[in-house]
Amino acid sequence: MIRIRVPATSANLGAGFDCLGLAVNLYNYMDMAESDSIEIASTDGTWVPTTKENMIYSSAEHLYRLCGKTLPGLRILQENNVPMTRGLGSSSACIIGGLVGANTLLGSPFSKAELVNIASGLEGHPDNTTPALLGGIVTSVLEGDKVYWVKQEVQNTLRLVAIIPDFKVSTEMARRVLPQEIAHQDARYNLARAALFSASLLQGKYENLKIAVGDRLHQPYRMPLIKHADEVFRFAYELGAYAVYISGAGPTMMAVVSGEDADFAPKLRSYLGKLELDGWGIRELSIDNVGTIVST
Repeated sequence: MIRIRVPATSANLGAGFDCLGLAVNLYNYMDMAESDSIEIASTDGTWVPTTKENMIYSSAEHLYRLCGKTLPGLRILQENNVPMTRGLGSSSACIIGGLVGANTLLGSPFSKAELVNIASGLEGHPDNTTPALLGGIVTSVLEGDKVYWVKQEVQNTLRLVAIIPDFKVSTEMARRVLPQEIAHQDARYNLARAALFSASLLQGKYENLKIAVGDRLHQPYRMPLIKHADEVFRFAYELGAYAVYISGAGPTMMAVVSGEDADFAPKLRSYLGKLELDGWGIRELSIDNVGTIVST
């Protein structure tokens, strides 16, 4: 039996819609072994599909097919720490876990670069799957069937604070609210800021990040799906956050703060209590530069 550890991911990072993403130190674990039957269970009480429709299993089966092999079955034990349908890459974690697990069981016929392409094909876009596999902050572009990507490691001098609402927003719903066309000036606005974000993060120019997460492509349309989002954004900036953005399709919001600011999360938690949002979660995180790992 092998154990796969896959990090949660935060995509878009404001202006980098469908192309920017980073991995964080919140992990799903999958114990996996070949079997004559399908045995799938959750070790933490989270409901998971126990048939071939399980995303970890179906991803593993897909890799076996690419190798011209039949998968008789798998034994999978899941530990689900990444909340589902919250904008933290839970589906990408399953896809990467299944692919990396199957690749390991088969003797690693595919390289990491090849797995990046396979994972993007399954997910439909590379902004979560690529950092989940590689770690760090990743800029990725899907051209045809190939992902062109750059991974950059970020020194953990920053703290990421995830504000996790107690309701779900499906990716399908979050994409339905987006316009089919945008103005040329809005495209220019986002292009400049997406470029500014990566460069500023890597060079420690954190004062740029508030401007760099500005967005006109998706966040203005998704904010109404997240009750109290405007208030949370405003208060996070009042507390001194460098940046605040909707993580992935939401509803999780991510604040980027100084690693030395130990008061940010407690004060934000107190503020949520005043809004009677005690069911919302606050999770302090850092950037994971390693990505998915396998152990035996």
